[in-house]
Amino acid sequence: MSTPSALLIADLAGVAVFAASGASAAVAKRLDLFGVIFVGFVAALGGGIVRDLIIGAAPPLAFADWRYAITAAIASGATFWLHPQFSRLRWSVLLLDAAGLGLITVAGTLKALNAGLPAVGACLAGMITGIGGGVGRDLLLGEIPVVLRREIYAVAALAGAVLVAVLVRTGQHDGFTLAVPAVLIFVIRVVALLRSWSAPVPPTLA
Repeated sequence: MSTPSALLIADLAGVAVFAASGASAAVAKRLDLFGVIFVGFVAALGGGIVRDLIIGAAPPLAFADWRYAITAAIASGATFWLHPQFSRLRWSVLLLDAAGLGLITVAGTLKALNAGLPAVGACLAGMITGIGGGVGRDLLLGEIPVVLRREIYAVAALAGAVLVAVLVRTGQHDGFTLAVPAVLIFVIRVVALLRSWSAPVPPTLA
C-alpha cells in the first residue's frame, strides 16, 4: 500500500473513532441528534482544522474533502442510535478515544512533514491534530479538557509524533511501519488509564 493511501485510511479511521468517542460523550450529556453529530464533528475534525491552518492548507481538508465530514457524520449518527450499547461500555469509549488519538496524530504529523515543516514543528502540529478535537469536545460539553488535567494524553500523542518524525527521517515510512507510532500512542494511553498514571500537579498551598 502506498504512503498516501495508508495516510488517507489512517486519517479516515481516526475521524470515525474520534467522532464516535465525541458523540458518545454528547449522548451522555443528553444532547439531541444535531448536537451529537456536531460534537462528533468537532471531536473528529477540530484538530485537523487547526493543523491545516498551521501549515497553510486552505481550505482545511475537513471542508475541502467531503469524505471527512461524511465519515464524521455517519459515525456520530450511528453512535446516537446505538448509544444504549455504548453507555454500558465505558471502556469501549476510552479505547475508541485512544485509538483515534493514535491514528490522527500519526496522520497529522505526516501531513505536517509533507508540508515542509521541520521535525519539531511537525511533531507539535501532529500532537495538536490529535488533541485539538478532544479539547473542542470537552469545551462544548462544559468539561475541563482532558489534556489540561492530570491524565497522560498529550504526552502520548507527542511521543508518537516524535517516532513518526524519526521513522520518516530514517526512510522507514511505509504504511505498515507507520502503524507502530499509532500503536505506541494507544498503548501509552491505555496503560496510563489502567495504572492511573498522571502528570505532576502543583503542591497544595498551606
